[in-house]
Amino acid sequence: MGKVEFHHGVGDKLSYACRLLRKAYKAGAKVVVTGDAATLRTLDKQLWVFDDQEFLPHVMAQPGQTVPPRQHDTPIWLSVDPDTAPGERGILINLGQEMPPGMARFERLFDIVSSAPDDRQLGRQRWKAYAAMGWQVQPHEVKE
Repeated sequence: MGKVEFHHGVGDKLSYACRLLRKAYKAGAKVVVTGDAATLRTLDKQLWVFDDQEFLPHVMAQPGQTVPPRQHDTPIWLSVDPDTAPGERGILINLGQEMPPGMARFERLFDIVSSAPDDRQLGRQRWKAYAAMGWQVQPHEVKE
């Protein structure tokens, strides 16, 4: 079974995801980020501008669209369907409000939960579901 790192109390999920992705990229990790399509499109734009001094190579995989093979090794993959990301990828980051599809292929899952009441409630439900599936859930309270 995998490990879920539950980051809760996040003020701005997308800014937090950018910082988390920068850390993962510098560590040489290959990551898939999932959530709803609108959130991923916004993250795609934010990854281009969040830091003037850095660039995080990433691909926005649109549903039903083929990504050219030369982009398959891109370290950060944004997709509503993480199961379609090519190659070995050990980390999944969930920005969505539901259980991410295809999570079983990943060793680690980062579930990012904001401090908004509805997001917190849905996060609690995912926590229980992860634990019921036998995943090791580890909380990380974020203080920004």
